Amino acid sequence: MCGIVGIVGQFTRGQLAGMNNLITHRGPDEAGEHLSKDGRVGLAMRRLSIIDLGGGHQPMPNADGSLWIVFNGEIFNAPELRRELEARGRVFRTCNSDTEVLLQLYEAEGEAMLPRLNGMFAFVIHDVRRGLLFGARDRFGIKPFYWTQQGGRFAFASELKALLALPWMQRSLDPQTLYHYLTLLHVPAEQSILRDIFRLAPAHCFTLDVESHRLELRRYWEFRFPAVRPLPERELAARLREELRGAVRRWSLSDVPLACSLSGGLDSAAIVGLLAEQGQGGLKTFTLGFGGAGEQGWDEREQARAVARRWGTEHHEQVLEPSSLLDDLVRMVWHLDEPYGGGLPSWPVFRDMARVVKVGMTGTGGDELFGNYGKFRAYEGKPLRQLALGLHRLSGGALPPGLRAPFGRHYHAVRRYFDDATKRAAVLAPGFAAPEDTALFLQRLYDQQAGVDLRDRLAGVDFRTQLAEEFLCMTDRFSMAHGLEARVPLLDNVLVEFVLSIPSHARTRPKDLKSLFRLAVADLLPSEVSAGSKKGFVIPVELWLRRELRPLVERLLDPERLSRQGLFRADFHVRWVRPHLEGRATHTWQVWSALMFQLWHLLFIERPVSGPPSVTWRELC
Repeated sequence: MCGIVGIVGQFTRGQLAGMNNLITHRGPDEAGEHLSKDGRVGLAMRRLSIIDLGGGHQPMPNADGSLWIVFNGEIFNAPELRRELEARGRVFRTCNSDTEVLLQLYEAEGEAMLPRLNGMFAFVIHDVRRGLLFGARDRFGIKPFYWTQQGGRFAFASELKALLALPWMQRSLDPQTLYHYLTLLHVPAEQSILRDIFRLAPAHCFTLDVESHRLELRRYWEFRFPAVRPLPERELAARLREELRGAVRRWSLSDVPLACSLSGGLDSAAIVGLLAEQGQGGLKTFTLGFGGAGEQGWDEREQARAVARRWGTEHHEQVLEPSSLLDDLVRMVWHLDEPYGGGLPSWPVFRDMARVVKVGMTGTGGDELFGNYGKFRAYEGKPLRQLALGLHRLSGGALPPGLRAPFGRHYHAVRRYFDDATKRAAVLAPGFAAPEDTALFLQRLYDQQAGVDLRDRLAGVDFRTQLAEEFLCMTDRFSMAHGLEARVPLLDNVLVEFVLSIPSHARTRPKDLKSLFRLAVADLLPSEVSAGSKKGFVIPVELWLRRELRPLVERLLDPERLSRQGLFRADFHVRWVRPHLEGRATHTWQVWSALMFQLWHLLFIERPVSGPPSVTWRELC
């Protein structure tokens, strides 16, 4: 696990080093640089040593120096791939480095290697003979990859802030991205919050001609929902249990100890049980609780304790006081790179984990695989039942012209946060230009999905938006901020492809979204988890905005400040902020997302910092 950066074109070694230094937190164990002989390609990395601790140094060359690689992530089927390559006569120089497996596999198979990889990854290979860069990002976007191309130069990095270290980069806000953020609470798709910086999309690869700088982006994997013949539920659950075992076994590959993030829910409890079942000794678990006035509804420590007792883990609890989390709020915003309006509980959990281990398991992905938070209910219920049935009969997923964005308009975020009409009329400043409504953006993603089953296509949308660029983005940034590798075994691609082959009505039920998953792991769960309902691993933002954070809200969302900035309407404070602060209405996520954007804008646009900020939120007040 590490962070990677690189530049193609005219640059100095100091500029490459400056990018790499900004992501030291991603790899505190060592650093490496490589410049091509002609000086036109520079690769650098920061390493967090997890596998092949003594070897695996990067940037890594092949035997004759015609290939160089920088790689962020882990390939969990690397041992199998290595044995296969050795059987074909290839000779390895490292003990068990998955970085060398990537290099050797590319040398043997070229770009056809990608569908064979199981893991989380973002990597770039400089192919000296062919005069190109080849890079890829994993299927689900677990590991990040940013790029920019301008002024005869191409640059890439694991984090956006590293690109901003380059002297030719501009910090120009992309209005369309801000527009989507206010509805989704995260930045979706390939365009970042800044005009000139983009993300490589999940399941995509690229080639860059070093001479001409011609860039080609391609998708190498698609979501498929090839429904298998329905099996009896118990037989299906037994098959699922075997796939879960395999995924957790693969993703526990490590030369260092690991731990688990443990909420009160099914996903993390199942992972702990599966690890214990396979004989993982000395397992450590970490959970978060809340003890403040009115915060009991967010607390799941009892369920987590039951799991820890069941498997005899070394259990760590933290009772979160607002001050202990909010003191790190500005640092969180800096590490996130882009505006993020979701919850923050993973930060203190990963911080505690990183004090004792280098690898932490989480249950991210389970909700998207099994029931997708029940989002399909809005489309299958009365008044949209006929629409849902009609979508099944459409050939190729096309929508009749008379139905204007029926999917996008009813998406949960559009209904729960800011819809398009509200953003234009009551949130953003007059004249704010956003060419595409968020509902139409979501509709377009929905239409691109391969299946005709509404639940499957909705899951496909969320895999490409909320999972990739909200949950996985936050997981990566918050874990790497503390030098911790966060793993998500429920996104093992063999497991995912099996789950997606189960007809949607068999893998979830409207009143018990994870019924099949629950049946598959029932013997691993204490009754407190099996029979309980998950509250959500979230923080009491609603209360904190009215109490501890109120001075910051009033400072950054002040009408005069908003008017000077020119992005939000000056009366945003009157319409949304003041009623929430006074308890006359609940606009939690509208106020929180605006506040988090303003913090981001302050750090990255108004007073751009060149390294981890030392200022606290109190000082900003």
